[in-house]
Amino acid sequence: SITKERTEVILQGTSSLDPNDPAAVWEEFDFKCKPGDLKRRPCFITPYHYRLDWLMWFAAFQTYEQNEWIIHLAGKLLAQEEEILSLMATNPFAGRAPP
Repeated sequence: SITKERTEVILQGTSSLDPNDPAAVWEEFDFKCKPGDLKRRPCFITPYHYRLDWLMWFAAFQTYEQNEWIIHLAGKLLAQEEEILSLMATNPFAGRAPP
């Protein structure tokens, strides 16, 4: 069965020197097929899913302790590793210093 409400994990980064500053601007890493921007047309792929996007859906039902791979993913995004960035639809820090 599918729930009527959907919880999403959103990964964001900031270039602010103080991430706790209320004026800090947080920018989202978009996934190729995971729901996100409501103005973006839904992704349609068949018969398979993008695995990372699919895993993110299930991770929203649990804690990060049950999905330790999310911590590693966030670390690789912070390090701007090209292999990981290739799995993302957008990199809001392209051409800039890492978050």
